[in-house]
Formats: sequence, C-alpha cells, structure tokens
Amino acid sequence: MTTTAPAPSPTPQPSGARSFRKDLPADLSASAAVFLIALPLSLGIALATGAPLQAGLVAAAVGGIVAGRFGGAPLQVSGPAAGLTVVTAELIQRYGWRTTCAITVLAGCCQLGLAFLRTARSALMVSPAIVHGMLAGIGVTIALAQLHIVLGGTPQSSAVANVLGLPAQLADPHPAALAVSALTLCVLLGWNRLPGRAGRALRKVPAALAAVASATAFAALAGLALPRVDLPSWSSHALPELPRGPVLGLIAAVLTITLVGSVESLLSSVATDKLIAAERRTEDRPPRADLDRELRGQGAANIVSGLLGGLPVTGVAVRSVANVKSGAVSRKSAMFHGLWLVLAAGLLVPVLDLIPLAALAALVMAVGIQMVSITHLRTVSRHREVVVYATTIAAVVLGGVLEGVAVGIAVAVALALRRLARTRITVTQDGAVHRVTARGQLTFLAVPRLSRVLNQVPHGGHAVVELDGSFMDHAAYETLHDWQESHLAHGGSLELTGRHMGAAATGQRAEAGGRGTHQCCRPWTPWQNHCDHRAARTGQTAPTALAGQGDGGGAEGAALRTVPGAAGAPGAQAAVPVRRPGAGQLASGISAFQRDTAPHVREELARLAREGQRPSQLFLTCADSRLVTSMITASGPGDLFTVRNVGNLVPLPGAESGDDSVAAAIEYAVDVLKVASITVCGHSGCGAMQALLSSRPDTPMTPLTRWLRHGLPSLERMGSRHHPWARISGRLPADAVEQLCLTNVVQQLEHLRAHESVARRLAEGTLELHGMYFHVGEAQAYLLSPGEDFFDCRVFDSVGQNA
Repeated sequence: MTTTAPAPSPTPQPSGARSFRKDLPADLSASAAVFLIALPLSLGIALATGAPLQAGLVAAAVGGIVAGRFGGAPLQVSGPAAGLTVVTAELIQRYGWRTTCAITVLAGCCQLGLAFLRTARSALMVSPAIVHGMLAGIGVTIALAQLHIVLGGTPQSSAVANVLGLPAQLADPHPAALAVSALTLCVLLGWNRLPGRAGRALRKVPAALAAVASATAFAALAGLALPRVDLPSWSSHALPELPRGPVLGLIAAVLTITLVGSVESLLSSVATDKLIAAERRTEDRPPRADLDRELRGQGAANIVSGLLGGLPVTGVAVRSVANVKSGAVSRKSAMFHGLWLVLAAGLLVPVLDLIPLAALAALVMAVGIQMVSITHLRTVSRHREVVVYATTIAAVVLGGVLEGVAVGIAVAVALALRRLARTRITVTQDGAVHRVTARGQLTFLAVPRLSRVLNQVPHGGHAVVELDGSFMDHAAYETLHDWQESHLAHGGSLELTGRHMGAAATGQRAEAGGRGTHQCCRPWTPWQNHCDHRAARTGQTAPTALAGQGDGGGAEGAALRTVPGAAGAPGAQAAVPVRRPGAGQLASGISAFQRDTAPHVREELARLAREGQRPSQLFLTCADSRLVTSMITASGPGDLFTVRNVGNLVPLPGAESGDDSVAAAIEYAVDVLKVASITVCGHSGCGAMQALLSSRPDTPMTPLTRWLRHGLPSLERMGSRHHPWARISGRLPADAVEQLCLTNVVQQLEHLRAHESVARRLAEGTLELHGMYFHVGEAQAYLLSPGEDFFDCRVFDSVGQNA
C-alpha cells in the first residue's frame, strides 16, 4: 500500500504584499499623471529662480522619493514650488548658487529640529490672510519677472524694477518669443475646455504638458530662433559649498526658507486632507496627515536636495490635487513620480533641450497669476481682513517675503487690538426707561466712556443695560458692578441683557439681600436663568431678582414661597416672591434670539429653506434636558436629523409598542434624506436606565413603563456572559447604571441593523453606524469601538482627535 504525500499548502501572502499588489495599478497611474505635470513645472521654476535647470529636476525627484517616503501626508506630492521662487532667486543673486544649496541644507536641519520639538501645528497659527497675501505677493512678483521673458527680454532684479522696465519691453517685443508664449497660454487655458468625445480623451493629458509640448513642436516646425533649455552634463553639476557671507544675513536666509517652506507644506497637507475627505468615502481614505512627521519628511528632503544641488523642497498643492484626483491610494504614487523624474533626467535630455524658455516662462507666469486667488480674496473679505491681505501683498512685492510676512503679522496684531478696543457705548431714553447699549469688547480702554455714559442715568430711574460683546475684562466689570450697586442703593431698578449678563451679574446682590449669582452657566449666557430656576427649586433667593427686572415680572411671573423664621417671630412665615420659568422666560429667549442670533444665521437658514434639508447623519439620543446635541457635536442648522426619546431606544421592527415614530424617522432619514451615518448617543445618569434597573414584575403598566420595555434586551445583554462588556477608556464603568447606559448603546445599534432600510444600506456600504456616550458630569464625549472581549469607549480630546 502506497501513500501519497499531501500537496503542500500555498504559502499565505502577508497582508502588506496583498495591499501592495492591490494598490500598485492605481498608484502607477496617478504617478504618471503627476510626473507629466511636475516635469515642465520643475524646469520652469528653476528658470524663474535663475538656478541651473537641473536643480529643478533634482528637487522634484528628491521631493517625490524622500518626502514621499518619510512625510506624514500620504498623498501629498513635494518638489520645487512657486512659493519659494522669489526667496531662492534673491539668495542666488546675493550669495551664489552653491551657497544657496548650503542654505537649503541648513533649512532642512531647522525643519527637523522643529519637527522633533513638535511645533508643526504652531505654524498654522499664522493668519490665513497673511499666508494667502504672502502667496499672492509671490505670484505677482513671479508674473512680473516672467512677463519680460515672455516678451523676449530679460527680467530685472526686483518687482519694482520689472514694473519700471515694462513700458520699454512692451515697446520692443520679440515676435518669436511672444508667439510661443501666446500659444502656450492659449493651450494651457483652453485645454480643459475641449469639447466632445475627442476632448474628453485629450483632457487626460495634463494641460501644462500639452501647452509646453505644443509650443515646443510649433517652435521646432517653424524653425524659430529662440533660447531653449540647455541641460549641461551631470558631471559638471554644481554641489553645495560652505556658506559665505555675513552671518546675520545667512541666518535670516535659513529662517526664511524654513518659515515659508514649512508653512506652505503644512497648509498644503491640510488642504489635501480636506480634498480627500470631500471626494472619498471613509473606508477609501488614507490616514490623516501627521503634521510633525510631514515636517520631518520636508526637512529630510531639503537636506538631500541641497546636498545634491537641488532647489528647496515644499509640499505642492497643484501636484497633490492631481495626485488625489488621479486615484492615488498610498505614498507609493509620489515616490514613483520621483523615480520617473530620475529616469527622465537621464534619458530625455535631448527632448528637454528642445523646449523654448519662453514656453516655460509663460507656464510659470500663469502659475504666478493663479496664486492671486479670487477665492482667497472673498474669504478674507468675509472675515474683514482685506487690509492684512493687501498690506502683505504690497510688502512682499516691494520688500521681500520675510519683510512681507513681518509687516502682515504687525498689521494683523494692530487690527486685532483695534477691534478689541473699539467699543460703541450709547444711552437713549424711552419714556422713563434709560437704555445703555455697549457694542463691542469691554476692556480697560473703554472704562472712561462706560463710566461717563452710566453717570448720565438718573438715580432712582429704571435702566436697561444691554451688553453685546464676547469679552469683559476686570476693569470694565468693576466699573459696571460699582455703578450697579450705587444705582440700586439710590432706589433705582436695573435690567441686564445681552451676552455679558452672566459676567455682569457676578457678585450682584438681590434687593432683599440675596446671595451672589452662580457662575455655573458661563460662558453659555443664554442659559442665564438656569441658575435662578435652580435656586428657586433648592430654596435659595434668586440672585438676579432685581427691582423691576423680570421674565414675566409682576404677579403673573412670580410665585409665593414661605421661608421659616423670616421677617418676624421664630417660626413665622413670610411670603417671598420666587421667579419661575414660564412664558416670560420664553419671550425673553425669543427676543434675545431675534436680536443677537437671527442676523447671523438668517442667510444660512434662507439657503436651507430654499434647498431643503440635507443632513449628513441621523443622531438618535435621549430626551434628557442636559443633553444639548448642537453643543456636544458642534453642529448647526441642517447638519443633524435628530430623534430624541426617553432612553435613546430603537424598538425592533414589529415590536408591540403602539408607536412607530422612531421607525418612521429611521426610514425617512435613510431612504429619503440619504444620511451617511447613524449615531446612537447615550449619557451618564440616564433616568430611563435607572428605572429599568429598579423595575419589578408587578410595576403598574403606564405609557412610560410600556415604552421602557424596549430597553429590556439591554438589561438582558448586560447580565449575559455571551456578550462583551463595555468599558470607558480601558476602565470598568463606575456602577451598574453606567454599565447599563453603555450596554444600551451597543444593544440599540443591534436593533438598528434589524431595520430593513438600514440593513440594505449597510450591505451596500453606503451607511455607517456609530455608538457614542456623553458623560454629563465630566463634559466628555466617548466613541464606542469593538474589542475582542469588550466594547471600549475611546475618549476624545479638545480638538476631536483620539486621545
């Protein structure tokens, strides 16, 4: 009897190898598209700086390979960027090319140091108006310099000189250079507008490559005598030398390259993340950019580029956008694009030598013009920072990048101080009421005006003080508080309204000698009456019950409370008015909304009224009054389709409840509104869960107990040994109520999957389910994630990232 050895089982491939093979076709395709864009742009930027043309290819290849491998933004593409063109050109003129390479190496070392100090996010503190103004100023400077080459001349050493020399250049243009440049611009601007099926096929070729190729072919066929690309032998390529020049000047140069390159790279990383989030589903997105790692990658790339005689490297938005839109899925795309550039620099030199310099100049001039973005101008206009934007542009054009940024920061600080100090304080009389209105921030600078206006209110009269701002310092508070006590002591009455009411009422005394107001509700001053209502419930005197002030003041707005031992013999009962929430409070809240909030949201609500609601998610949570969904999710009108009920319960389909409202809301949100996710949010101290734990079989049937029967599966799940436990950041829940609150969220997610519309969308991969837990006492949100033997609630920090 013979036996046959079993065939060896195939060796399982590691997941990394499978992922590599899966991603390779998409990354190769995207890298080819980015390479075709980067090749002409790299040569053009090198031409604009006055560096050897090979330096642009070196920087592009190093940016792709080194920054692509070690950077923190997987789909960002790095290389020579227009944002550093002006700085590099100035350094080459002042110190020479080889010293500029050494400055690039030192700037890379500074970037590594900043990355190890984890300061990447601090670079984002610079006002966007300054950054956009800096880039726009650089764009203007580039366009002015390249315009001379487009016309067949030679650019001058500064933007001012280029402007002054432009009339003479326009009077004596070079026809051949002008024709090549005009053709380049026409193809560049019209390429993406080609109509028809043939146009769609041609548009797959990048516009920059098509424009330069068309101009090169035209110049060659027409036999035009033009300056062309001249790539010298790599054996004569210049490498860095020890820096020569004044020490302070070299330090300023290194810091300039470091600052501009780092800010541009980090902003490009953030913009790339936003583009990915807008265009791809969650499961198709790479990890978000690690800014400190990205800064390390940029530093390493600058060191290598400088050592190899290349231009400074930064993250480039144009190439990164092309990479994302071409379907890249990993950092291999940027690295492959760098490899293609290395091959082109070695194999395509004869082809590159045919490109007219005028075509590259026209390409770079178009890039410079595009850096003056109308979108950015609209953004800074909306935020009232046009002065900062325009000043930065002018300073960059007239003085330089470092000077322009410094001037922009100074103007931004001055504008912020002006806004902080700008306060309009007025007093008007309406019958017997004197209304004092303070618009703006109340600081010590406004104290003289505030005191002068308050002293115009006569003693014994009724005053309404409206404080409309977001900040009040100690000096302004003391002034207002002292006047308030004096006014009340002379028999006057007072009503405080507006955003600062909570701050102004601090330390305030009731006429009957009550206690100072609580500050538990600051800075959410619309909840200002909460403390008064709580004081009424706990038997304290309402601290803001000033004479004449009222939310429903008078007999309609007050209730009587008896206080033992007050105003008489021991045990006597005195009637003390206690303010209770009612129609007066509602009317006051509506009035505050119309005055303070409606003007800011009216335009957005009008848009929602026209377009209809398009919420991104269904948010199912408890009806508990302490759970303010808009606050804990930082959402606004139109963002969430919210369903609230006692215990955040999701009845199973067909359950005997007599109430289909939850199922109807789920069906409407999933099938009609097409929400992308559903979140079930529980919270600490839930009364419904407490009732479930204390329920008994003989409990009388009421609407509430019938509804809570939908929570019994959660109670059973908590007692079962076959389901994972729920934890909070690795710790066990504090008590049985918290355990049930967490378990209930998990159980309701299971109930959601039983609904037909939800199950269908989950199978299609177009819907996500999330569990959330909010600890009221800690003001801390948690997100549930499944583990092997437990459900863990991960804590979220103040910026919304996993802590």
